[in-house]
Amino acid sequence: MTPDEVLTHFRETDALLEGHFLLSSGLHSDRYLQCAKVLMHPERAASLCAALAAKVKDGLGEDSVDYVVAPAMGGVIVGYEMARQLGVPGMFTERVNGVFEFRRGFELPKGARVIMSEDIVTTGKSSIECIKVINAAGGNVVGATCLIDRSNGTADVGVPLFSLMQLEVKTYDPDNLPTHLQGTEAIKPGSRNLK
Repeated sequence: MTPDEVLTHFRETDALLEGHFLLSSGLHSDRYLQCAKVLMHPERAASLCAALAAKVKDGLGEDSVDYVVAPAMGGVIVGYEMARQLGVPGMFTERVNGVFEFRRGFELPKGARVIMSEDIVTTGKSSIECIKVINAAGGNVVGATCLIDRSNGTADVGVPLFSLMQLEVKTYDPDNLPTHLQGTEAIKPGSRNLK
């Protein structure tokens, strides 16, 4: 799947938004990718994740993954579909008092080869937090995935990161907003509460 084909999925579902957005990292942006709008269509989710699973198999090997783990909330649908495409069990971490942990009886066998699967990576902060939980539970994170790497390849999550495309979407410090965002209200479309 080409980057243009990936963006077509986002455009056709009105998931590529323009405006003033407050990201979960605390940074601001004038563009936002709302993966939930794309993933609400099962056929699109299957198509995107099939292409991403193929990249994982090409990069790590055909039988290189035992489990897929995703951070809730944004990664849950992608994680489920990646697990289905790779033919392995999938589970997710969720925040309790602001910190990711496994709940709902989810456990990893010691040494299980795990792919951490996310919808969008911007700074990599949520991915890194999720990877730490997987490692602490005895898993061996062999790679990470995201539909779109918004960092344009600059985010380092500590393991190979596979994405369908890299995209440069500028982000801004709240104290250094460009003129076109100054004086406009920021919308917070993400799933993480800021403290």
